[in-house]
Amino acid sequence: MKTSLLEKKYNFNLETAKSRAFEQQQITVNEKKEIESKIKEELKRQNAILISHYYVDGLLQDLTLSTGGTVSDSLEMARFGKEHSATTLVVSGVKFMGETAKILSPEKRILMPDVEATCSLDLGCPVDDFTRFCDENPERIVVVYANTSAAVKARADWTVTSSCAVDIVKHFAKEKIPIIFAPDKHLGQYIRENTGADMLLWDGHCVVHDEFKAFELKEMKQNLNADTLVLVHPESPKSVVEQADFIGSTSQMLNFSIKSKAKNFIVATDGGLLHSMRKASLDKVFYEAPTAGSGATCKSCAYCPWMAMNSLKGILNALKNGVGEILVSNETIKKANTSLERMLDFTKNNVQKN
Repeated sequence: MKTSLLEKKYNFNLETAKSRAFEQQQITVNEKKEIESKIKEELKRQNAILISHYYVDGLLQDLTLSTGGTVSDSLEMARFGKEHSATTLVVSGVKFMGETAKILSPEKRILMPDVEATCSLDLGCPVDDFTRFCDENPERIVVVYANTSAAVKARADWTVTSSCAVDIVKHFAKEKIPIIFAPDKHLGQYIRENTGADMLLWDGHCVVHDEFKAFELKEMKQNLNADTLVLVHPESPKSVVEQADFIGSTSQMLNFSIKSKAKNFIVATDGGLLHSMRKASLDKVFYEAPTAGSGATCKSCAYCPWMAMNSLKGILNALKNGVGEILVSNETIKKANTSLERMLDFTKNNVQKN
């Protein structure tokens, strides 16, 4: 499923993202204030709104909330952008999130701070390879994770996010409908074990979550307070998921940490989420789950380098100069919209918001 050419492209993209992320985050206090002021002016002038993922820098999250936007997981980002009255959506996240916003709101202008901010799951599931994979298994319906390109979503029957995947797949399991699931193998395995569904999995993984290590996690918990709870995103390897006190999407982990009486948490997901967790629970302590190494010895160090490419300067540049616009063909929008709307309709009618 993965060619050597794809691996080379993936590794090059990863190193480029790390370099770009470092460059974009160099900003002084005075620059920050000036840029934020200009962004607020442009948002009002252009009837635009900010939509940010939990994994982007805390500066962007705070600005988004202060200007009436939303900081959320990919499911709520999709809902918010579709339902908001703004004619321009500035999506801080990775490219598939911008494409999803365009699919659901084709009449709106979708801008991103950096259109080269992508996702290892997206990169690891090229549409031509995936289409052949699906064509070789025509008896199975196609369910894809939101972390995929617009073209892959257009090939799918359903799109899901980590917050609703188990609920949706349970529906197919009851009907004994066989499934192709892509691209995250860890999430796919977790869904299969929790639904009993007949699932054929694509061999992909998230560069952040795949780095979390079970031995180091166990050792870390043993060295912390006895009441420390482990929160794990289901994109993580099974050996890490098995140590979790709670498993869920970003929004579900955030809400669990707020409601829990525990005071200490180890969090196995992108470290960007800890910004929202710490703001929501000032009396609690949050630790990043250990990865394979530190510095140059790990691929992500618990922070997605593509998410880190989003910056205040990038937002202002997108608004002032119209760069970073997301364009998706009408044919792709029409096909992909079907799989996305099925997810939104199902969650609206069957899944309680967490």
